[in-house]
Amino acid sequence: MGLPCGVFNTNYKSEMAIVRTRTQWTLLIVGLGILFCLPFFLAQKWLLMINVAGISLIAALGLHILLGLCGQISVGQAAFVGVGAYVYAYLVVHQEISCLLAIPVAAISVGLVSLIFGLPSGRVKGFYLAMMTLGAQFLLLWCFGHIAPDILGGGDGMVVPRAAMADISLRTEAQQFYLIMPIAIIALFFAKNIARTKIGRAFIAIRDNELSAQLMGISPFNYKIVACFICGLYAGVAGALWAQYLRYIEPSQFGLMESLWYIAMVVIGGLGSTSGVVFGVLFLRSLNELVTHVGPALVTAWHLPAAFLQASMAGLFGLAIMLFVILEPRGLAHRWEVFKVNYRLWPFPHL
Repeated sequence: MGLPCGVFNTNYKSEMAIVRTRTQWTLLIVGLGILFCLPFFLAQKWLLMINVAGISLIAALGLHILLGLCGQISVGQAAFVGVGAYVYAYLVVHQEISCLLAIPVAAISVGLVSLIFGLPSGRVKGFYLAMMTLGAQFLLLWCFGHIAPDILGGGDGMVVPRAAMADISLRTEAQQFYLIMPIAIIALFFAKNIARTKIGRAFIAIRDNELSAQLMGISPFNYKIVACFICGLYAGVAGALWAQYLRYIEPSQFGLMESLWYIAMVVIGGLGSTSGVVFGVLFLRSLNELVTHVGPALVTAWHLPAAFLQASMAGLFGLAIMLFVILEPRGLAHRWEVFKVNYRLWPFPHL
């Protein structure tokens, strides 16, 4: 649909290819080149925004696989990110394991924890599944502050040592960029391709009609468990990167509001679309930065109460979700697809 003039799919491989033409390959290579050159041109504050967005993207991609592909809602993604952060911190602080080894261990650990809360998904769905994951959110948050406070820091949190690669300490935002961004791109690559595999097609079948999926020989319970595990893997990687990036973690960083942010990123970007997750993360993080920078100026200029800034952020957050659900329920990804089709058919939009 909407292929450039003269481009035809002659076999299944070309039909399923993500990058099909030389022009697309050129744009991809140039785009990656520009992306990895950004630290040479951007100021530290912009790199900070990109690094935080990269970590958020990884966590949101995990929720995209669980919610967007498999149709299983989770209101506790931030808590699972917190598990990854605490596992990483424990390994680095108390076991003195290197950064590159602690990240995959944290990811697998969160994947296993997510299985525990994913087991009931075979019997509950919809509102009941949302309530169960909401309970997981509060339960894990309580564990962060009360389980082994002498090891995990309790309510005071933990200080995480600076990560190092090849004896090079990651001190600057540019150095953090070259750790976070490659991992985010790899996570995006796997999330994009998982929908094209047997597992991904089973996820989509369960999301669209669970009864029909069963009639086709798909086990909804088994694939829901797999979706929970993959979502946990992504959350673990995001949590480990967050801990090493911020170098300090405490329970309030992984509250319910953060879980709602991840859901909003997936919904605003477009359910079921991997590129939509990228758009959703960029949109909401940009909105957050806008309020953070413009809000204090408005508070000072108009003599507003200090609580106005926090209230305005929550208000804009809710307003953005409502507008997208009402005006563009298919999210930013749909707008992007419409733009691509119109661009490829121009100057013959009537076709």
